[in-house]
Amino acid sequence: MAKGYRGRANSCYRTAINRVEKGLQYQYRDRKQKKRKINAGARQEGLSYSKLYGKMNGSGIELNRKVLADMAATEPFSFKSVLEVVKHMEGVTRAL
Repeated sequence: MAKGYRGRANSCYRTAINRVEKGLQYQYRDRKQKKRKINAGARQEGLSYSKLYGKMNGSGIELNRKVLADMAATEPFSFKSVLEVVKHMEGVTRAL
């Protein structure tokens, strides 16, 4: 698992194990942070994270969590427009 690491973290077994374990900890932590960022942006528009993802799956919008979290943090107007599209598409599919 330490194949892409540099220096001793790649070649020295003990250091590689420590780096891989720390990398897995960061990975777990950052997945939670992505969801937190998306939830914070969605709650400003009256949606929760779970309802947002349910409506996105129903409306056919295929944006991953990485893109949504980045949009929520750096481009709030774009994120808001995505939420409006999701709300609109959810209303359209409900009418059909």
